[in-house]
Amino acid sequence: MNRPPAELCRRLQYDFADAGLLERALTHRSKSERNYERLEFLGDSVLSFVVSADLFERYPALAEGELTRLRASLVRQQTLAELARGLALGDYLELGSGELKSGGFDRDSILADTLEAVFGAIYRDGGLASAQRVILGLYAEALAALDPRSIPKDPKTQLQEYLQKHSLPLPSYHILEVAGEPHSQKFVVECHVAGLPAPVRGEGAGRRRAEQQAAAAAYEQLTRRG
Repeated sequence: MNRPPAELCRRLQYDFADAGLLERALTHRSKSERNYERLEFLGDSVLSFVVSADLFERYPALAEGELTRLRASLVRQQTLAELARGLALGDYLELGSGELKSGGFDRDSILADTLEAVFGAIYRDGGLASAQRVILGLYAEALAALDPRSIPKDPKTQLQEYLQKHSLPLPSYHILEVAGEPHSQKFVVECHVAGLPAPVRGEGAGRRRAEQQAAAAAYEQLTRRG
């Protein structure tokens, strides 16, 4: 690795009993078949649960839809990538030569996926309580800054409201491709939107993520066209 993982442990405020878990969490698939994808799958679920549980206790008056939008703003790729940069996570990544040359160590998608893998590794190493402590520690500032009165809307909601406002049909989503093993599938989704010359594609580790990415791209195209 580019920097000793012990430095990252100090930043996370967590010491691994099994150092191999952290090593795997920091290894991209371009570097080795023993990479972070399985841990990312696990860490995604752990992160979602920890954030959901905190929001549930923090905002007892909010409805399910409002809590969902708050959670989405916290677990989205951009937020994860920002937290990863705060840990200097890119300095510890093991990347293949191609990804290294193309700047993969600072790519939002790789940083976000790696941080989720680290969460998964901590859960495997120390259990839910340890993962919860680390995640809430990293998210402390973001959680404190949340304003439920201005709950951000996810891309699918934004797109739907835009189309309704302009009296256009609602979008439709179709799965084009599902690749990978059952535990680490990648989805390619196509979003059909009235007013755009062609369908818009999105990709993600899960159907929902792929749909959100496609919706975000469609919304951007529509608003740019006016």
